[in-house]
Amino acid sequence: MFSSLSRRAIIMGSVAFAFSALVTVQSKAADSKQETIKVGVVSGPEEDLAVVAKDVAKTKGLNVQLIDFDDYNLPNEALVGKDIDANAFQHIPFMDAQVKARGYKLAVVGKTWVEPLGFYSHKIKNIKDLPDGAKIGIQNDSSNQGRALNLLAKQGLITLRKDAPKLPSLGDVAENPHHYDFVELDAAQLARSLDDVTMASINTNYVISAKIDPKSVLLQEDRLHNPYANIIVVRQGDENRPEIKTLVESFQSDAVKKAMEDKYHGAILPAWQ
Repeated sequence: MFSSLSRRAIIMGSVAFAFSALVTVQSKAADSKQETIKVGVVSGPEEDLAVVAKDVAKTKGLNVQLIDFDDYNLPNEALVGKDIDANAFQHIPFMDAQVKARGYKLAVVGKTWVEPLGFYSHKIKNIKDLPDGAKIGIQNDSSNQGRALNLLAKQGLITLRKDAPKLPSLGDVAENPHHYDFVELDAAQLARSLDDVTMASINTNYVISAKIDPKSVLLQEDRLHNPYANIIVVRQGDENRPEIKTLVESFQSDAVKKAMEDKYHGAILPAWQ
């Protein structure tokens, strides 16, 4: 026979188990009540920051399911096809080009971060030391080459034709008074070219992968009002959905900003401030 002490222990154990089960059921019920949205991202630093935003959203009662894409042409197609509710991977010029080419009906609901394109060097420490006849590595694709040339023109190092497009090419250079020798390379090769050129234009993702110190940049695009800031995009008509507003707040949070500072040290910057 059980002693009264044993019976009491069994009863207390049963109560504890019942209470634990009740808490578990309530927790699952609370989770089930959370709104869930699917957000398209691309692998790399952007996905790492999106994970932080996802964690913030969960504290706000929103469950964010990140859908990873490895092809930049797919997230907008998935959004229009209603396979996802939003995406966070592109800048406005890219979106505008896809809208023009494919007739997508998309809307921008907020900015996330900017990955400023910049010029780096192993040979000079200051842009003022750039010599005449310097060999300058520059991207061979139209988008990034245009960004690099605009940056050089803003600094007064070259002059572009008055009727040059927003994304100029080397053919749009009207004046090159310092006789710079431009070397066109694939964007992925420019970080490896720094021993062979005086300076090179390098995209942020390659700055990070090559472990170049972001603070060593000689010239860099502006953070604020940068047309290449990344954005959160939804289908037209979904702009005012409460869960979309929560998503934007989560991406524009102090936690995401701190993650940028801690992990990328100025290579990626908040675009919403």
